[in-house]
Amino acid sequence: MQHIMTAGTTTVTPDMATWPPLDEDKHTPGRQLLDWAAAGDGPRLCLVRGAEGSGKSALLAWLLAGTVGRPGLTVHATVPSEGLTTESFAWELGRQLGYGTLSPDRLLDQVGADERPLLLLVPDLHRAGAGPADLPSAAPESLVAELLEPLLAIPHLRAAVEVGGSGLLAGDGDGDAAIVDLGEGGDGGEVNGISQPAYADLVAAVPRTAGDRPDWAQAPDTVRRRVLDAALRADDQGAAVRGLLADPGFLVHGSATALTATLADERIPVPGRLREVWRRAAPELTAYHTDSAERAALLHAAAVDTDPDLTEYLRPLAGQHWWSTVWARRALPVSALALAPGGEERKLLASDPTGRLRTYDVGSGASDGGASDLGTVGGSASDGTASAIVRPASVRPRSIAPHDARSALLLDRSDALLPLVTEDDPTTAFALERIAEHHGSAALAEEESLVTALGSGGAQRPYAVVGDRGGTVHLWSLGEYQDVPRSCRVHEQPVTAVTCVATADGLTLTFSAGTDGSVRLWETSAEPMPVPVQQRRYRTTALAAADTSAGPVLAVAWSDGEVHLWHVFSGRVRALPWLRGCDALALTPEGLLVIADSEGLCAVRLRLDVLWER
Repeated sequence: MQHIMTAGTTTVTPDMATWPPLDEDKHTPGRQLLDWAAAGDGPRLCLVRGAEGSGKSALLAWLLAGTVGRPGLTVHATVPSEGLTTESFAWELGRQLGYGTLSPDRLLDQVGADERPLLLLVPDLHRAGAGPADLPSAAPESLVAELLEPLLAIPHLRAAVEVGGSGLLAGDGDGDAAIVDLGEGGDGGEVNGISQPAYADLVAAVPRTAGDRPDWAQAPDTVRRRVLDAALRADDQGAAVRGLLADPGFLVHGSATALTATLADERIPVPGRLREVWRRAAPELTAYHTDSAERAALLHAAAVDTDPDLTEYLRPLAGQHWWSTVWARRALPVSALALAPGGEERKLLASDPTGRLRTYDVGSGASDGGASDLGTVGGSASDGTASAIVRPASVRPRSIAPHDARSALLLDRSDALLPLVTEDDPTTAFALERIAEHHGSAALAEEESLVTALGSGGAQRPYAVVGDRGGTVHLWSLGEYQDVPRSCRVHEQPVTAVTCVATADGLTLTFSAGTDGSVRLWETSAEPMPVPVQQRRYRTTALAAADTSAGPVLAVAWSDGEVHLWHVFSGRVRALPWLRGCDALALTPEGLLVIADSEGLCAVRLRLDVLWER
C-alpha cells in the first residue's frame, strides 16, 4: 500500500476519485503522478514528459488542485519556469517557501536547513531561460545545473518536473527518476516548446497613443511577454532592444523576468542608471504584480534618489497607487530609527551601524547637518547642539526612544540601555538615567530582566517601551518623571520589538513581538489581548505605530521581507510589497512610513483613505 509522507506520520494514499475529474486518456498518467506524490520511499524526482499540447502542465495543475485544503499531501511550491533564469527561479521559490527573495546560494542553504519534507512542482522547465541567446542564462540547462540539481541533492526535497521532449534531468543522482509520459513527439520546430514570432509582427499588435507611442498598457499579454525576446533576435544591431529599454511604459508593462535577464548583460547600453534601478527592484518586480500602478510604484521606489528622469516619468502613475515613495536617502546605512516628538516640524533621529547619529526632516528627508559621533565624549557648547551631547564611548545603537530631537534613550548592541542627553537639560538627563539604571539593576539581579527591545511612541507626549528576555513589556513616560514603569508580561518568549501609540480617546496601546513570531497588543489600563494580533513563522524586525485620521495604525516588518499595515480597531491588514529587508520603521500620524535598512532611508506616503480597500 502506498503512503503519504508527512512530518512524523504516515497516512494512506488519497482516493483518486476525490480529486478533480480527468479526461479518460489522462487517468493512467494521473494515477502515476498521484502515486509518486503520495509515496515516501520511491524516487525523489518525477519527470513529466510529452509532446507539445499533450497536457503536461495541466496534469501538474490537476495534482496541485487536488491537494488544496486536503491534509497530508502538501505541495509547498509551484514554480512555472517559462522565461526564468537561475536567479529569477530562486527568487520565486524563496517567496513561495516563505524565505523571501534569496540568491541561489542562500536559497540552497535555507532549503537545506528547512526541517519540512518539501514537495515542489516545476512546470515548463524545458521553456526556461531568458536574455541574449549567446549567454548561458538563455538555456534551461543552466537552471538545471546551477539550481535544480543541487536542490534535488537535498534529501528532504522531492520534485515533479515537466521536461517536455527534452533530456533534462535524466535522474536525481540517487536512483532512477519516476517517469510520467504523456506521449512522445517533437516540438514542431519550436524553440524550447515556444513559437518564435518576429519582432515587427509583435510590435504591430501594440496599440498606439495619441502621440503615436506604443500603448503598452493596452498591448496583448502575449506581446508584452515575448516582444523583448523577439527584439534580442532581431537583426538590427540592437536598435529594437535599445528602443524598448528606453521606453518607461515598457518597463512598467513588459515581462519583468525578460527585462531582468536582458539588463544583466553589461554589453547592452541602457539609458541613465536603469541597470542599477532595475537591479534594486527586480526581485519584487518578478513577483506576480498585474497592477500597473503597483509595478510603477515599485520601479519608482527604486529610482528615487538614483535616476531623476525615470523618477519623474513614473511619479504620476505611482501616485495613483495606495502607496508611493516620497523621498529616499541612500548615501548612508541606518540601523536605528525613531520619530522625535514635537510640533509640525518633526524630526527623524537615526543612527548608522558605527553609532553616528543624525536628524532628518520628516517631510523632505533633508539632513539637519553633520553627524554626532557617539564614539567620543562631546565637549561643551552654549547652544546645546550635537557637540554638547554627553555620551558613553563605543555606543552602537540598535534602537532609539527619543525624548526630543536632541536627547534619547538608546539600546546598545551590548544590550545596555544608555541615555543620550545634552548638558543644558538636567531634568531630561535625570529621567533617562533613571530608566537606564532601573533596567540595568534588574538585569544584574535576574537574567530574565535583560533588555531585548526598545521602542518609542507618542507624536506629542514621548514614551519609551522596553521589552525583556522574560517576555515582559515596560512602558515609561519620557515627558514626566516615573519612579517605576507600567509593566506586564505579554509574551512567553523574549521580546524582539516594541512600540506604542496614545490615541485621541485616551487609550495607550503597546505592541510587541516575540521570538515565537507573535505580535501582541496591550492596552495599558487592562490585560493584554488573549490572542496575538498576528502569528507567523518569521521574526519581526521592526514595529511602528501612529494615531492617524483613519485611527491607530500598526506597521510590522518581517524577516521574510514583508511589511504589514494593520488598521488596529477593525483588524484589517494590507501587505506592502517592499524592495529589501527592513531594519527599522517610523510612522507619522499623516501616514508617512519611513523604512530604514543597510542602504539608507526611504519614505512612503500611504493613502489612508483607500489603504484597506480591495
